Amino acid sequence: MTRPRVAVSSCLLGEPVRFNAGHSRDRFLTGPLDPHVDWVPICPEMEAGLGTPRETLRLERSPKGPRLVARSTRADLTDRMSALAAARAATLDVDGYVFKARSPTCGVHGIPLYPAGGGPPVDRRNRGLFAAAVIGAHPLLPVEDEGRLNDAVLREAFVERIFAHARLRELLAGDWRPRDLVAFHTGHKMQLLAHDPAGHREAGALVAQAGARPRAELAARYAQAFHAALARRATAGRHVNVLHHCVGMLPLDPARRDDLLGVIDSYRAGLVPLSVPTALLRHDAGDQASRGRAAAYVRGQTYLSPYPEELRLRHHVPT
Repeated sequence: MTRPRVAVSSCLLGEPVRFNAGHSRDRFLTGPLDPHVDWVPICPEMEAGLGTPRETLRLERSPKGPRLVARSTRADLTDRMSALAAARAATLDVDGYVFKARSPTCGVHGIPLYPAGGGPPVDRRNRGLFAAAVIGAHPLLPVEDEGRLNDAVLREAFVERIFAHARLRELLAGDWRPRDLVAFHTGHKMQLLAHDPAGHREAGALVAQAGARPRAELAARYAQAFHAALARRATAGRHVNVLHHCVGMLPLDPARRDDLLGVIDSYRAGLVPLSVPTALLRHDAGDQASRGRAAAYVRGQTYLSPYPEELRLRHHVPT
């Protein structure tokens, strides 16, 4: 399976680069996920020459937008950090990014904005200065912070997206032909349908023009449509539709079909996690009695194994 390249705040991998010379090692990133990805550690404060230990920073309101200011010396680091962020964003070639939560440089959600003259925060809906620049330059890049990755649904969605991103990056980086893009899209059909049926149709329309459009234009437009579709949240209802579609393609005997449909109903009702019907589908699609073109098509769908099974990410039940 293709290994994603994932940018990450260095402190989350255990590097002692925080303001107090400590770290914020994350057990999921350095544990289960670590064997399956290639990390690209980034610490904007260290790259900006601030060193460690260092003064704490915060965002302050100004007429020109948030400023990154040192709490004690009042040094304004906005221009230095903005220049670094722009340079990093321009050369970033990764499949996802995990930022440090609650950081005035790297936070993705809920960063407080303080008044310049002191006092309590006036707004807590901001992004860190560095993270905002990276996300602005790469709006469809899978991005999370380590705090939100504690949520099973958000964790599964992020990991699914980085592996899909890596597969497409690997395809487009090679000497691909129109038939290769057709095969890629075909293999991702069920995965795209679980996220965004309209997005799947848009991407499919581009694939249908694979032999007519200039290669670079087609790659860029398909990547845009593909990533936009996967950025939409997959729902239990769309998962059920995809599971039914897969069942309908397999040459199963009536009793086995009824059993599988019953498990899908249990998933719909929130009684079992998605891992149960998908595991049964993989088994039935690979069973000797079910072999054939339809079974091969189902077996080839990334939907059934969108990332390494060892990550065990589909074990939460829908709510």
